Amino acid sequence: MRPLSAPVPRVLGWVWIGVVALLMVDLVLNGSGRASLVAGAVLLVTAGGAYVLWLRPRVVPGDEGVRLVNPLRDTVVPWSAFTWADVTDVLRVHAGEAVFRSWPLRETRRSRVRENLLRARDGGPVPDDDAGQDPRAMRPVDLAARQLRQEAERRKAAPAPAGGAGAAEPVTVWAPDALAALGIPVLLLVAVLVLA
Repeated sequence: MRPLSAPVPRVLGWVWIGVVALLMVDLVLNGSGRASLVAGAVLLVTAGGAYVLWLRPRVVPGDEGVRLVNPLRDTVVPWSAFTWADVTDVLRVHAGEAVFRSWPLRETRRSRVRENLLRARDGGPVPDDDAGQDPRAMRPVDLAARQLRQEAERRKAAPAPAGGAGAAEPVTVWAPDALAALGIPVLLLVAVLVLA
């Protein structure tokens, strides 16, 4: 199963990274003095923010479990601990009593209300469950939840590998790449403001 993410923020993130690269080239070629250093540091902070908020977040189903890559932290929920995936305002992965929220796969209440009103106007039922629904008619976040549930069922039905460990617990860790993408440019900006 391929990683699941929202396409619009990823496109916006790459567009912004491209704009930052062009502006940095312009600063190198035409800039001088403290103002250019501050502008360059601010651009790097915004590029780090675009990476952390728009490019990094995704949901990655893998062999061991599902990994929720959020802006600053990663959560791995092993398939053996996975109990359910649903959607409120975001995709949520349940592991027993614990609930983990996914940053990139979300929907607004406005879009859900609008879709329910359109279905009611057209005489169609407002589905409580996605069972039997055509995937093309589903909201992307609901489809992602259903795909995760199906993948978990498939993984749990498969025979366990020989010598496999028992049930593993979900693990949440800070993401060093995200902390570096934000921390280094902020430190650079502070250094430029203090020293220049």
